[in-house]
Amino acid sequence: MISPDSVGRTYNGAKSTTISQSEITNFAAVFGESDFSVATPTFSIRVSLDQLQEILTGPEVGINWERVVHGDQKFEIHRPIVAGDVLTCDATIESYRVAAGNEFINVKSDLRNGAEIVCTNWCTIVVRA
Repeated sequence: MISPDSVGRTYNGAKSTTISQSEITNFAAVFGESDFSVATPTFSIRVSLDQLQEILTGPEVGINWERVVHGDQKFEIHRPIVAGDVLTCDATIESYRVAAGNEFINVKSDLRNGAEIVCTNWCTIVVRA
């Protein structure tokens, strides 16, 4: 169970991720895309979930990542992600509820390249009972 005082708090990203052209190309190829100049809109979840795992499994939040499944996703793209971006993720736990013993945690993530917000996404993660 997450720490109740985690709701409403923003956690700054623990590390940065430098985006390579090969990552963009490989991700796009899976979806049959032929334009590799920018990342596909859903590419941001690869970065944010990786960083959310580090942020949300910390002792101040206490999520057991081994029991997490991805519930839902929504994106707001401010500009495309491109090779060379160095992204960090700030995560805000917006809401929390328990249903049938499962924890539903709604998290807003801002992916930043320096001070610039590149993408905001919202995800629901479910910690299974």
